Amino acid sequence: MQLKNVYNAIDSLAPFSLSEEYCDTYNFRDNSGIILDCGEDVKGVLCSLDLSLRAVEAARAAGVNVIFTHHPAIFNPIYSLHSDEPLTLCARAGISVISAHLNLDAARGGIDEELMFGLGGSAGKLLHPLAEGGYGHVFSVHEEELSAFTERIKARFSTERVVVYGDRPVKKVASFCGAGMDESTVAFALAEGADTFLSSDGKHHLIAQLVAHNVNVILLTHYAAENYGFVRFAENLRNKLKGLPVSVFTDERLL
Repeated sequence: MQLKNVYNAIDSLAPFSLSEEYCDTYNFRDNSGIILDCGEDVKGVLCSLDLSLRAVEAARAAGVNVIFTHHPAIFNPIYSLHSDEPLTLCARAGISVISAHLNLDAARGGIDEELMFGLGGSAGKLLHPLAEGGYGHVFSVHEEELSAFTERIKARFSTERVVVYGDRPVKKVASFCGAGMDESTVAFALAEGADTFLSSDGKHHLIAQLVAHNVNVILLTHYAAENYGFVRFAENLRNKLKGLPVSVFTDERLL
């Protein structure tokens, strides 16, 4: 199997065109696609949210030569590479790298939609709709106390690192995977009447704004909020690449 076959399998589940559409429509930037092609037949794929030293070690230990990441292995311009960096180690070891970022956030069955499913939602209004899928959901859930909702989140997303503000019962949730707390997402949540805002990487002034409007705020780690959906996507990718070893590396230090 060639690297292009792995790329095509990912593309069939989370079209890379979604990344281009997202950037063009909402003025974002991205770098999704084949990041490093070592030109060898594919022996297997390791799926890891990040291209990290531990992910490279796990790929070597598993005997696979492709790492598939969510966060782009190259995002900002690179002016130099050093011998101990993950991308350099991949090149030396003949490990190719593919990243799927905004397309995997926004795809149907992608990371942001799976976040909604994991929280108990099934359908919602989108902040950034695309031709297929989109980003940022507001949705209804079965009503429960904030404390019970929080405990369910900890169990579902395999994390104890949850920061909570508020005390309202949870009925209508606004969720945004990754670094999803900004002025636009907060305004969307307030406009749609959400009683609970869930994301990661919170900023004080935005937390204060939500609290002032009596909206619960729940902050997961960036890793926990995205790895939940990423692992499920990896399962779908494994089904697409039947006969090829596909494994998942989770860095539990970051959950």
